[in-house]
Order: sequence, then structure tokens, then C-alpha cells
Amino acid sequence: MLQLKPGREKSLLRQHPWIYSGAVAGLSGDPGVGDTVMVRSSDGRFMGWAAYSPNSQIRARVWSFEESETIDASFFRHRLSVAIRTRSVIEFQQADRAHSSFAVRLVHAESDGLPGFILDKYGDTLVLQVLSAGAERWRDVFADLAMEMTGAVSIFERSDADVRQLENLPVRIASLRGSEPPERIVITENGLRYWVDVRCGHKTGFYLDQRANRLRVRELARERDVLDCFCYTGGVTANALVGGAQSVLAVDASNEALAINRENLILNDLPLDRVDYLAGDVFRLLRKFRDSRQTFDMIVLDPPKFAPTAAHAERAARGYKDINLLAFKLLRPNGLLITFSCSGGVSAELFQSIVAGAALDAGVNAQILEYLHQDVDHPVALSFPEGAYLKGFVIRVT
Repeated sequence: MLQLKPGREKSLLRQHPWIYSGAVAGLSGDPGVGDTVMVRSSDGRFMGWAAYSPNSQIRARVWSFEESETIDASFFRHRLSVAIRTRSVIEFQQADRAHSSFAVRLVHAESDGLPGFILDKYGDTLVLQVLSAGAERWRDVFADLAMEMTGAVSIFERSDADVRQLENLPVRIASLRGSEPPERIVITENGLRYWVDVRCGHKTGFYLDQRANRLRVRELARERDVLDCFCYTGGVTANALVGGAQSVLAVDASNEALAINRENLILNDLPLDRVDYLAGDVFRLLRKFRDSRQTFDMIVLDPPKFAPTAAHAERAARGYKDINLLAFKLLRPNGLLITFSCSGGVSAELFQSIVAGAALDAGVNAQILEYLHQDVDHPVALSFPEGAYLKGFVIRVT
């Protein structure tokens, strides 16, 4: 049993699933890493059933707030069933859903009541991320259920996220169930096809959370000169071209990503003569564009995570301000900046404040036209606001 210090049960009463080490008064018994423990308040009230993680600042993650519930295979079957059913009623483009290469997130960790589990489906291949000690404890049970309940032919494990280090868990990248997935998988999204590398690609292979935002770029790109920063394998590049962009300059630090970006344009019969590629550090290249007075009608900034936790927020703020300031200086009158932060340690309010400061320092007048966020298969539980990790704006320079 894990007992809380006086007054530290408030977040659990709101059904927030995390229990930090500083909230723990004591532990009885000898639970192993990832074992289920009963959580009680300082006065003995039942608070929940949680997975114990002795090596993490998040000392326990709650599976269930119901005392009558048992954490076993049936529990995971039910939670997984609910998560899959939720995705089945989401109104994705019908042509995409009907396609055998449809890609979707089936499980989004805490927001689906399954802390530490990420499960993405790329056609008939599942990609699993196991991110916490509790999820590690139930990994094999979860994998068996996922195979059974989805009809997938394989599960590939991508348990290589940095957060595993905080749980003192080793990196694991390997086939977990079924046949070995192909070197690359083709997926279909909003009528476009993309090559996905589930072994080495970012996250589980592709940024599924940006699906709706890529479509919004398509709708806004007509007759614009577009700068696509951190372009990766071409989701924004391709959509800008489909939307009628006059030109796209695609920038990324990875030559390999740029090569796949080009392959994805070829896969969709898109005009290569309207695209230029440039490999290098985006911050440095933006300064170079500024110094050479190069300008654009639309700039998309989708950088990697600068702040995984709130402790990194101050350093991340400097990076976000610098890159947005440079982008504002490169925009033509009536130009659009589409800017994102995927840092969990930077709130939407802080990100808006940072971008506002960048506009002020750049000497431009700007207005937010739209707020952007992760797509609907990445839900946010009301009791777990940390699940809203992706923040974005469509901003117009007036």
C-alpha cells in the first residue's frame, strides 16, 4: 500500500493519474517495479490502484479510481476496447478510413486511461511505445490483446522515447509480435500517400498528431511562396503543393528526411519543379535568409520538442522566441506564420506569450487567426490537461 501525505490527495480527487514522490508518506509491503499498489490518503481513504515506479519522480500512475476494480488482463481488454471503439466513430475522411493503409493512433496513454501506453496503427502494422514502469509490467499482456483485437499482422516496438530514462527503463526497438514489418510502409492520409519507416522514423514513424494541421496548410497555401521548416518527410510540403503553393522551400537538418520528402512527392505525382530542398540547422538558415532579405508568404515552424518537462521551460522559451522572431522578419505583408510547440513543459498560454514577444521584438503587427492542436485521435482527458501537448497558431502579419 502507498500512503499519501496529508493534503496530497487533492489531485487524485480530481482523478489526475500522477502521484509524485513528494506526495508519498510511506509504502508498506515490497512492491516490485511496475507492480500495482493500493493508494490511500493520510486518513486511510481509498484513492486508487496505481502502478509503482520507484525510480521516477512520478512515483505512481493510477490505473483505476474504482476500489472494486481488479488490475488484470480483463481490465486492459476493456480499456483497449473502449479506446479502439472511440477511434471507430471519429469522422476521418471516409476514403482514408476505407483504405487498407489508413493510419491512426489507437491508444493515447493517460488520456485513454492507459498510462504509459502508446499504440499507433499503420495499415496492418501496429507500433507500440511502452513509456512507464507500469506499462512495462503489462507489456506482453497488452501486446497479445492488441494483436487479437485489431487483427494486425505485426507489432513493432518503439520503446525508445527519452521518458523511459526517467523510469530507468532500457531502450527497446524490435519486432514484438507477428511478422517482421517491411522496411517501409505506405500510409494514406487526406488523399495523399506517404512512406513511413516504423523502425527509425520520428516518434512511431510519422507525426499522426498533425493530420488536420497538414490539411489546413493545404487550404491556406494557394499561390503562396512557402518556407517549410523542420519539414521532415514532407507532410507539409506535399499539402502545400496540393493546395496550389507557388513554391516551397523545404528545410531540415536531415538529408535522409529530405530524400524521403522528395520520394513522397514523387509517390503522389506532385510537381518537383516547385520545390527546393535545403539541409542544415534551421536557426542558422533563418538568419541567413534574414541577412539576404529573402521573404515568404507563408512560414511553417514545427520544431522538435524543446522542453519535455516544465523544468526545461525557460531554456525552451528562448529557443521558441528566437525562431519565431526570425520567422516574423521573413514574412511579407499579409503573410502567414503557422507555428507549433510540442513541448509538454510549455503551456499554451506560455507559448502564446512567447510568440507575442517575438512579434513585438520583430517590430510587426500580428494577429492570431486560428488555434491549432493535435488531431482527434490524440484526445485530452479533462482530468489530465498535460495530454494537450501540441499547441499551434495561424498568425497573420498585418
